[in-house]
Amino acid sequence: MTSATEAGDPAGQCEFDDVIAWARAPLPPAVERKARLLLLDSIGCIASGLRHPEVQRLGESLAPWFPGPIRLPGAAIPLGPAGAAALGAAAMCWDEANEGLAQAHGRPALPIVPALLALADSQPFGGLLQAFALGYEVGARAGEVWRIRPGMHVDGSWHALGAAAACALATGADPARAVRIAACQIPFSLYRPLAHGMTGRNAYPAHAALLGILAAAAAKAGSEAPAGGLAEARHLALLHQTPAQRSAAGTWLIADGYVKPFAGVRHAHYAAAAAIAARARVESTDAVVALRLETYGEALRYAANRAPRTPIAAQFSLSFAVAAGLRFGDLAPDAYRALGDPGLVRLEGLVELAEDPAMTAAGRRGARLIMRTALDTVTTEVDSVPGDPARPMREDEVAAKFLRLAGHLPDAAATLDRVMRGAASEPLRL
Repeated sequence: MTSATEAGDPAGQCEFDDVIAWARAPLPPAVERKARLLLLDSIGCIASGLRHPEVQRLGESLAPWFPGPIRLPGAAIPLGPAGAAALGAAAMCWDEANEGLAQAHGRPALPIVPALLALADSQPFGGLLQAFALGYEVGARAGEVWRIRPGMHVDGSWHALGAAAACALATGADPARAVRIAACQIPFSLYRPLAHGMTGRNAYPAHAALLGILAAAAAKAGSEAPAGGLAEARHLALLHQTPAQRSAAGTWLIADGYVKPFAGVRHAHYAAAAAIAARARVESTDAVVALRLETYGEALRYAANRAPRTPIAAQFSLSFAVAAGLRFGDLAPDAYRALGDPGLVRLEGLVELAEDPAMTAAGRRGARLIMRTALDTVTTEVDSVPGDPARPMREDEVAAKFLRLAGHLPDAAATLDRVMRGAASEPLRL
């Protein structure tokens, strides 16, 4: 049997008891406000995802297994709490517009928000915000620890630990125990469906939500698991030999969580921003004859899909982000409905992808686009986009994004008001 120390965790960095004890204290006002903003953005992404027929069909398919009275905003069919959590998690990432945290290399809120929304009618809002913040802090640190190997995908792995902590706190179970139980069965998932343009990847966060619910329920029933599970899994599944590193308790990582201005993998946002800047410097994109995108290595590793034929493949395509930015001046969910647009296809085919070794070596995110026309060469470079820690999206910008994504709902404005200004003592009632 491999111990936590043998698995490279001599300092206990794969355990989260200290974080759980600290994050259960009353939330500072700024942290509560950020939690409300991330919750609002997540609900908007869920509502947008539920506009897709395949997501509605997933709800129908879940109904025999999870019948119940809960209807998510925009869902055609009601489900039980666990089914609603699974459906919400899949819907939330469908347009690839949901939140994330750079140091976690993923989206801590992805399985947590849908699981907690399933309790929104029966729990005081303040308690759900506290559970959300706690789960986010655990999940964020799990993301720091669980650095995946090439060929893997982050969704559906470390997120489950954050969901376990949040669901446990919300239901009166011991969050530390729930995290230990989840850590002993942490899964890893593959990038493979994305490479093939298939939506099976969107079931990964649903799995994380259900695993978090299961771990919380098991903890409440009295089940237990030993410490060291995450360290052992890190050693066995990821083959890591070096000690894990994570942020200490006492620092609110949720403060650095970003809201996306664009739909698409975060790595492609820098490319899209560079393309939008370049668009302003050419009379017509018909004049473009060559494009070269230089960016950091991780972006190329996760988002180098070429000539995407499906929306999910395009969401992980740097070349598509460049083409959409030039063609439409935006990278919104609607861009993925225009995959066959001749101008878009032509521009995507012109893009040459290259690594900037200096960006990679410095651990710096950014993009440089070199656009050539028959008469000129234009270079645009971005080293930050809205949502980065130094450029957080303002509350009015997040609210505007929510209304773009969820404005089709008849009570969208009322939902915005309840999330941002609802009393902590009252249920949220979506």
